[in-house]
Amino acid sequence: MAPAKNAQISAKSAPDPPRPTSTENHSSEAGTRLLDALLALLIPGLILVHLIAAPYTKVEESFNIQAAHDVLVYGTPTSNIYHRLSTTYDHFTFPGAVPRTFIGPVLLAGFAQPIVALVGFQHAQFVVRAILGLLNAACLLFFARNLRRAYGAGTARWYLLLQASQFHVIFYASRTLPNMFAFGLTTLAFAFLLPNPRNPKSTAPRQRLALATLVFAAAIFRAEVALLLITTTLHQLLLPTLSWERALPPFIISFLTALATSIPIDTYFWQRPPLIWPELSGFLYNVINGAASDWGVSPWHWYFTSALPRLLLNPVTYAVLLPLALSSRQLPGVRRAAARLVIPAVGFVAVYSLQPHKETRFVMYVVPPLTAAAALAASRLFDVHNNHNQRGKGKGKKGKSPVAGMLAVGVVVLSVVVSFAVSGAMLAVSALNYPGGEALAYLKESVLLSTTTAAADNISGGGGGGRETVVVPVHADVLACMTGVTLFGSSSGTTVDAAAAAVLVPGLGGSFGASGGAAAKAGRDGSETVVVRQQRGGSGHGSGNGVRIVVDKTEDAALLASADFWHQFDYVLVEDPAKVLGGAWEAVGVVKGYGGIEVVRPGAEDSDGEKGEAPRVVGLGRTVALWKRRVRHVTGGWWVGPRMVEKIYILKRVRGQDAARMRVAVEAK
Repeated sequence: MAPAKNAQISAKSAPDPPRPTSTENHSSEAGTRLLDALLALLIPGLILVHLIAAPYTKVEESFNIQAAHDVLVYGTPTSNIYHRLSTTYDHFTFPGAVPRTFIGPVLLAGFAQPIVALVGFQHAQFVVRAILGLLNAACLLFFARNLRRAYGAGTARWYLLLQASQFHVIFYASRTLPNMFAFGLTTLAFAFLLPNPRNPKSTAPRQRLALATLVFAAAIFRAEVALLLITTTLHQLLLPTLSWERALPPFIISFLTALATSIPIDTYFWQRPPLIWPELSGFLYNVINGAASDWGVSPWHWYFTSALPRLLLNPVTYAVLLPLALSSRQLPGVRRAAARLVIPAVGFVAVYSLQPHKETRFVMYVVPPLTAAAALAASRLFDVHNNHNQRGKGKGKKGKSPVAGMLAVGVVVLSVVVSFAVSGAMLAVSALNYPGGEALAYLKESVLLSTTTAAADNISGGGGGGRETVVVPVHADVLACMTGVTLFGSSSGTTVDAAAAAVLVPGLGGSFGASGGAAAKAGRDGSETVVVRQQRGGSGHGSGNGVRIVVDKTEDAALLASADFWHQFDYVLVEDPAKVLGGAWEAVGVVKGYGGIEVVRPGAEDSDGEKGEAPRVVGLGRTVALWKRRVRHVTGGWWVGPRMVEKIYILKRVRGQDAARMRVAVEAK
């Protein structure tokens, strides 16, 4: 292998242009440093923007986000372990089809704990996700820095622009999918495999690091990374830049280290004798037993014809730049470097296409190397165009092909701008897919205001040395739990004076008696409010009086069909109000979610507007309705945008005289 020879990509030598002055040099260097700094901030900044715009989670992220909550809140007991874990940790109630590793949640909780102590538990879920997102951003920046060292600053800058304009990696970087824990490690591995012209002797140790990182990611987080390990190793052996003698030691050491890490930790948290290795269990269940196909199958070409184009987003990237990078005629000197990036990635996707069940997130690991190969072509196009211009200036005339060069560069630049715009639109639409999270947030911030006011009045005259907390039992159905209801959302809140009637949720989900004695007091609206007296030294995420939301996630059909089951709840978050039994219920709000794209013509009735109908629309659905009316006012009645449909109803139990009046009203209708 001769990295130094193949690493640098440059155009043929041209006559030197006139040398710039020292002032011009200083100004140019300052501008370059500013550009590099802005590009370096682009990816972490956009990841946080996407997190702020869509702060809730979906069912695929459920295990890791709930596990991070439990580790952060309950810690790791050292005595009476099984009892304490089984009565507090969520995965004992909802274990899922196969066990998952706790290593990711433990790391996130460990990093998050001091930050949460500073900013408050109400921001804990945001902090946990932000840590994961910024860790993935750091891995992408590390990859870009190694790309710069291998192939020049221009390639690294184009990579950052292309990567930042792609929606999926930026959107999913902070999401607690197992794939996104593995994503950072695979990105580091690809960075280690980039050549280092300044130090060719570092090639061997960097290869060992790459292989060890891939082994660790496969053994702990996602078993399919083993396929990427195989294609990468085979490619390195065929170059040949690697031998079996150098490949086996890092593989064995990393594999044993991964097992020594995963098995003790996961056996502890799952409490299933004799030993637990989650990724082996998942591989046997999904691949060997074929259970993954129960979630749907796709044709063999789906990754190439659907997933990768959506991941890369920019059609110029996969239809123009990648073919150019791999073409020896069009861009000589780029082909070998691009092939080193593309071949292992495409080989992984090709082999993984044999698995019938396919999801976009399963092949997200190949996005950085494929984007880097496209960046090589974009940078080379820019260099060729600039060299033509420099030759023209040096000879006092225009370059030989300025029009073609300008068109090529213009198309690439315009495609990046359009990709940023499309990515922004995709973010706006994706944020509408979390009605469960929006419903719970509205319940905490608005609906519980009257409950807290009543509780403050009731508690203010009480004595005792502890603090009292109003417990509000809430049931969330399957759709609500799949679209944003998490333990963080149900047990967080803002510490505010209860007398000011603000919502405080200092506690965490559990039985009413967990915090001390419970008593029922009458609220202003005639409802029966459960008040829990917490002793000094009791657990909680806040202090003082407040409201504690306890979210029930029962899925048992027999229980849900019993009217007695529903009597224990004050509020319900449900997709179908007709399924809620056990007395009178009032719909105090409805959260709408994304239902496709609609085209509304002038004169068509606006079904999303706020016209005073009950229940009122809350959450982002209300925002979309306002924007829809404004846009239609400007465009003369036209609207092309998201169609919002009812997803989650927020129901409140109606008691006493109010319930009787509601029954009369319903009968009158």
